[in-house]
Amino acid sequence: MRYSRFGKSGYNVSSLGFGAMNLPNVPLEQAREALNYALDHGINYIDTAAAYRNSEEIIGECISHRRDEYFLATKTGARDYETAKAEIERSLVRMKTDHVDLLQIHYVNYVTEFKKAMDIEGAYKAALEAQREGKVRFIGISGHRPDLLTKWIAKGQFDQILFHLNLAQPFALEELIPKATEMDLMKVAMKPLSGGFIQPVDRAIRYPYSQNVHVTISGMVSVKEVQENLAAQEQEVGTEERQELEQLAIELGQHDCRRCNYCSCPLEIAIPDVMISSRFREKFGLLPKGEGFFERQKDRIIGCADHDPCKEKPICEEKCPYHLPMQSVIQKAASFY
Repeated sequence: MRYSRFGKSGYNVSSLGFGAMNLPNVPLEQAREALNYALDHGINYIDTAAAYRNSEEIIGECISHRRDEYFLATKTGARDYETAKAEIERSLVRMKTDHVDLLQIHYVNYVTEFKKAMDIEGAYKAALEAQREGKVRFIGISGHRPDLLTKWIAKGQFDQILFHLNLAQPFALEELIPKATEMDLMKVAMKPLSGGFIQPVDRAIRYPYSQNVHVTISGMVSVKEVQENLAAQEQEVGTEERQELEQLAIELGQHDCRRCNYCSCPLEIAIPDVMISSRFREKFGLLPKGEGFFERQKDRIIGCADHDPCKEKPICEEKCPYHLPMQSVIQKAASFY
C-alpha cells in the first residue's frame, strides 16, 4: 500500500480508499468483514454519504470502535443551510462519532446549484458552522463537471475535491488535477470501474493509481473485492505501463461524456452509462454488472430509433453541454442485441 501526505490535511493517507455506497446491498456481516479486513490491511480512508441509504449506519455499526484508524469522509446533498445542518448531525449519529474528517458538498453539477449551496443561507454555511464546532475537520466538493469544478475550487473555499477518473473518463487530468495540485487540495478519484463496468479490474484500478491523486475510492462489498483491489496496487506503475494506460484512456475516452447527467431521455435510457461504456464494450466487453445494465435497458435502447419527438432533433443532444452525438451512440448500442 502506498501512503502520501493528504494535501493540506497533512494526514498520511492510503492510496486505496473504501467506497461504502454499495454496502446496503449485502448482508451486514459481509459488510462488517469487508470493512474490518480493509482496515486490517492498511486502508485508512472510508467514503460514504448521507444519500447512500443506510451506508453510514453500517459504518457506525461495523467500525466505529476503530474510529481512530481511518479518515472518515461523508457528504451532504443538501443545498440550503437548514437541511445540510440536519444531515450533518444525522450523519454523526449514524456513524457513532463526534466528528467527520471531511464533509463534501455532494454532486454539484450546475452553476445554479453551486450558487445556492454557497449562498449566505446555503449548505456551505452549515459546513463552516460544523467545522467551527469541531464536528467537521475539512470541507470539500464533489461533482461530475471537471471544467466547472476547476473554476469552483479556484475560489479557495474548499480543502478537497472528489472527481471521476478511470480509463473511460480521464478528463480530470486536463485542468482539474493540475489546479488542485497547485492549491494543495486533497485529491480523491472515484469510479475506477465506472460503476462496475470497466474490465480488466486490475488495469482499471492501476490507471488512477498511476496518476497524481492521493486516493482512489473503489466501491467494495466483500473481502474478495478488497483483496482484488489491494493486489492491483501492490506494485508501483512504471513509465512504460503508465504510458500504455494513458494511451488506452485516450482511446476509451473518445466518447467525451462526463456523466454530468444534463441529458434527460423521455424513454429513460441511462445515456451516460451507454456513452461511457461504448468504447470499452467493443474492446474488452463488460463486467457482469455492465451486462446486466444493458439487458435491463434493452427495450428502451432499441426504442430510441423509433421515438418520434427525437427524430428531427434529439432532446438529449439539445441539453448536452458538450454537444455529443448521443442518439447515434445509443442506436449503435442497439446493434449489440
